[in-house]
Amino acid sequence: MTLGRVHRKKRVNEVCNIRTRVPGIGVGVKSVGMFAAVAMLSVLSGCAGGLIKSPPPDTYGLSDAPEAISGERSRNRQILISEPTALKALDSEQIVIRPQPVSIQYLADSQWSDRLPKIVQDKLVQAFENSGRVGGVGRPGDGLAIDFKVITAIRAFEIQADAGERAVVEISAKVLNDRNGVVVASEVFRASTPVTGTGNAAYVQSLDRAFEEVVRDLVSWTLSRI
Repeated sequence: MTLGRVHRKKRVNEVCNIRTRVPGIGVGVKSVGMFAAVAMLSVLSGCAGGLIKSPPPDTYGLSDAPEAISGERSRNRQILISEPTALKALDSEQIVIRPQPVSIQYLADSQWSDRLPKIVQDKLVQAFENSGRVGGVGRPGDGLAIDFKVITAIRAFEIQADAGERAVVEISAKVLNDRNGVVVASEVFRASTPVTGTGNAAYVQSLDRAFEEVVRDLVSWTLSRI
């Protein structure tokens, strides 16, 4: 136990050992007895609240982007990967569970390592870099002379439990010619994988597998359009 913790424990004990006194008034007065009881309960509840701490949630990330990705070589092209857009339910660190098509819950005691759109953006950048098929990959603010922008939106990234448990990932993508502002192509990518095993880690692993499939298809498709 560190010195700081010893001091804190001593202070808690001192607070918890305080006795309520009302100077000049006899202890036989009923109203004073009620006041003392309320005051003591407040002190004790404060002591209990300071000692009980809930454990931190388990934190998860997504696997590294796959390297074996097919597609045309475009080494003279430089692309920019924008952060995906998403509705508020997905734009957070929470892991979405959908028990019914119209209801949303979050996986208890679990969270992503960052906001989900930021994680997806990072993995897409990795996937294009690992492919070795483009001249450069960047994020907004990197200062690259961009040829094309890849604009995405996260439509689903969830465990659907209404008819069996399965992970569903759906991302829409547009390839924008940055020279003239014309959308070259657009597509929606979706993957669904069953949940195998039990516990929070099993849910996250199934989402990871579905996301990997979407990334592979999205990157290959983009390379064929630029």
